[in-house]
Amino acid sequence: MAWTRDQMAARAARELRDGFYVNLGIGIPTLVSNYIPQGMSVQLQSENGMLGMGPFPFEGEEDPDLINAGKQTVTQLPTTSFFSSADSFAMIRGGHIDLAILGAMQVSEHGDLANWMIPGKMVKGMGGAMDLVHGAKHVIVLMEHVAKGGAHKILDRCSLPLTGRGVVNRIITDLAVMDVQPHGHGLLLVETAPEVTVDEVRAATGVTFHVSPHLEVMSV
Repeated sequence: MAWTRDQMAARAARELRDGFYVNLGIGIPTLVSNYIPQGMSVQLQSENGMLGMGPFPFEGEEDPDLINAGKQTVTQLPTTSFFSSADSFAMIRGGHIDLAILGAMQVSEHGDLANWMIPGKMVKGMGGAMDLVHGAKHVIVLMEHVAKGGAHKILDRCSLPLTGRGVVNRIITDLAVMDVQPHGHGLLLVETAPEVTVDEVRAATGVTFHVSPHLEVMSV
């Protein structure tokens, strides 16, 4: 049974650690803010100059002046601070982001990431992804395992323009959790969603991968 988008976000939230500065990309990653463990101090950072975002507002309580980099309305906390996007990017480029959780169109077995454009389609801008994948200390991709129509998104090499080469550390999908092993050793399957078999993950993955001897079947 594949994880839902909310269950994927809850699984990704397990990667957070107390005191982390975290950037959440557009799409499914934004849901992670709703699953930060109670009592944990995590500062969410946005490229448009907001540090310390709370969960999404309830309907009717939105403030149009409080938005994240994806133009979604967010909430502020007592510890929230605001600054220019130039300062925000200086924070990213200066290596002060502990974890970036980003969406993706494709990821390769070597940790290459393609998530900013599809040739021939309108591109509104590359956003901060290129800076994040090189400035953040750890990069996790949070995405659905296959594209609409069943096309593989995890491949031996990306066919779309790259955001960064060898930048992804972990991939969390609706089917599984996979680690990008160092030194070109490929992908390692470490967890599967409830009732999802290794063979099902293989069928949905466009490259051969290794299976951890300590493989976990999760139940988020």
